[in-house]
Amino acid sequence: MKFTLSWLKDHLDTDASVDEIAEALTDLGLEVEDITDPAARLADFTLGYVKHAEKHPDADRLRVCRVETDEGEKQIICGAPNAREGITVVVAKPGTYVPGIDTTIQVGKIRGIESHGMMASEREMELSEEHDGIIELPSGKVGDRFIDWLAENDPAKVDPVIEIAITPNRPDALGVQGIARDLAARGLGTLKQRDGDPVPGDFPCPVAVSIDDDTADGCPLFAGRVIRGVRNGPSPQWLQDRLRAIGLRPISALVDITNFFTYDRNRPLHVFDMAKVAGGLRVHRASGGESLTALDERDYVLQPGMMVISDDNGPESIAGIMGGEETGVTGDTVDVFVESAYWNHVQIALTGRSLKINSDARYRFERGVDPAFTLTGLELATRMILDICGGEPSDVVVAGAVPDHSRAYALDTKRVQSLVGMDIPAADQRQTLTRLGFRLEGDMAHVPPWRPDVQGPADLVEEVARIASLTRLEGRPLARLGDGVPRPVMTPQQRRSQAARRTCAALGYNECVTYSFIDRQAAALFGGGDDATMLENPISSEMSHLRPALLPGLLRAAARNQARGYMDLALFESGPAFHGGEPGEQHLLISGLLVGRTGPKDVHGASRPVDVYDVKADAEAVLAAIGAPARVQILRGARDWWHPGRHGRICLGPKKVLGVFGELHPRVLAEMDVKGPAMAFTIWPGQVPLPRRSGAARGALELRDLQAVERDFAFVVDADVEALALVNAAAGADKALIESVRVFDEFIGGSLGEGKKSLAITVRLQPTETTLKDADIEAVGTRIVEKVAKATGGVLRG
Repeated sequence: MKFTLSWLKDHLDTDASVDEIAEALTDLGLEVEDITDPAARLADFTLGYVKHAEKHPDADRLRVCRVETDEGEKQIICGAPNAREGITVVVAKPGTYVPGIDTTIQVGKIRGIESHGMMASEREMELSEEHDGIIELPSGKVGDRFIDWLAENDPAKVDPVIEIAITPNRPDALGVQGIARDLAARGLGTLKQRDGDPVPGDFPCPVAVSIDDDTADGCPLFAGRVIRGVRNGPSPQWLQDRLRAIGLRPISALVDITNFFTYDRNRPLHVFDMAKVAGGLRVHRASGGESLTALDERDYVLQPGMMVISDDNGPESIAGIMGGEETGVTGDTVDVFVESAYWNHVQIALTGRSLKINSDARYRFERGVDPAFTLTGLELATRMILDICGGEPSDVVVAGAVPDHSRAYALDTKRVQSLVGMDIPAADQRQTLTRLGFRLEGDMAHVPPWRPDVQGPADLVEEVARIASLTRLEGRPLARLGDGVPRPVMTPQQRRSQAARRTCAALGYNECVTYSFIDRQAAALFGGGDDATMLENPISSEMSHLRPALLPGLLRAAARNQARGYMDLALFESGPAFHGGEPGEQHLLISGLLVGRTGPKDVHGASRPVDVYDVKADAEAVLAAIGAPARVQILRGARDWWHPGRHGRICLGPKKVLGVFGELHPRVLAEMDVKGPAMAFTIWPGQVPLPRRSGAARGALELRDLQAVERDFAFVVDADVEALALVNAAAGADKALIESVRVFDEFIGGSLGEGKKSLAITVRLQPTETTLKDADIEAVGTRIVEKVAKATGGVLRG
């Protein structure tokens, strides 16, 4: 949105500078993107007087001029045809930047003769496209600044142009008056009221207007009037200057007037040439297939449902977007019909996007214009047409009525403090809203029709804070409720879920969020799929049941990724699974899935297929993060979707299961269309015991100052003996002294014989009171051998 300073002052009585206005606009939410100030660009140009001019001795088209300046008489070479003695000119002295040619003037020689400056044309100073000769001024004092002369004699040429960005929620700022209203509310001036009395009609309007019943929702109001005997010549210079300043090309008086009101009051209008209109004007929906040549000289084929304005000959305008070329005004136009209507913003946007038309009218109607200003805008445009083009107006004809957009919200002056944190007196708040056009009745604020963005009491607070300036906000610490550290907001289970998710992400897993609904086949694979968890009205057949576990969703995600070439995956999810259909029949799970290899193939052999120990380590890391005890049992006997010989249950005793890890059954992978190997883990956070101490403080750090001792043992056991049984037996030999036991070697075959194997373990002994002696170490070793022999039948390998 562009406008000039003088244009703004037509609506705002202010003495504020351009910089003050720009700062206030940005602070109000109307961000200033650019300011073009001719006064700053042309500040170095001064007036000079040509005392003598003669032909250049070596060039027929050049003249050597003696020019009187504020620095004395200067010699300037000039090639303009009107360069002669006795005229007042605009001089660019050495060191002056000339914007039209992007050059800084220097002393130079032209055909052997020095030139100490330049006499400028209007195009070289970016004042117009005129370049037939240098500027000749009718008056002026040598040495005066050219911009001062312009400000006095032609102020439009030094009028600053301000460009602001308009957010979609502020259609009222698409008119200069709306911008002035915001500045007046801020206190930068007084808003001028410029609406005059209606223009009386001199004769009945000969054009009938109508709106089809099925179009009333898209066009609630259509109005207009005929003006006879107009003269559609060039528009006045002031109007042309304003349009050029904002980047519009003046066309004719009638077109320029409609463009003026589009930017001045956010009121798009259209003018039809009455000599080309057959019968009345009807607003209706297109049947589809109609063709119209618009004012941009392009042909458009209308689609069914689009709104058009038609006469007896067919469509003459794409409603609210662009008029037709057939009924457009020209220099020969004598009688016109001026149209002002209110259009539904959604339907205008849909039509504009479909036809790919970008026009000023569409831009404003699809964002919202003031419905109550529809008839007033017609009256103001009528008055300007009569003043500029003459003519005789008819009565106004109206189809439909102004739609009711009235609404009011309670103004609670205390909410500014609670919502924004600003302390603004109630009287100032009411005054702000009144200046913005709100009508206050008691504690109710009635929203003006030009503000469609205000939709609730909170928006009233926003307006008050915006006008008062959010830069007045001061940082203040939040008030502390009570004494000491407040109680944690999250429950223990929520904290555990958060810790588990962070741990999985740190381990390299990607988090998935899958639907809680799955198909019956997948649910049956994981112990579900019964009638208790079936949905009565499923979204689709693939979402017919509540999920009994998280793994079906992860396997479906893996299958989709593999179908697209991503074979190596690490996925996890945290969420509820359901063991029934009633409230409370659900439980929180954390599941992870590893598919494929540990990494890309490598010549050094670093890549390998994922195995059970990968997910075992990850499951143990997640359990440790959520506070599970370090001493657990690994048992078999999980459900049938796990591989029978390659899984383990992590338990606290035989009945309390914290989690399961292992390889998924090949049958399950085939059903889910996943290419293995696939390893997974599932953890029940609710089964992990809560810590006995509920305090937030951490326990004291325990450091051992006594030397730890490690001893290795190798036992020969039966081939079917589990390593865990041996480890647990060794750890139980002395629970106070033995810190850890781990397997570091397995050997089968050789001299051991059939059905035997060797398991080697490392036992770490950590004393707490005195340094261990050889006798102490030997005693512990003896107890370890006895415990292992009793639990597994193993003997110490020789």
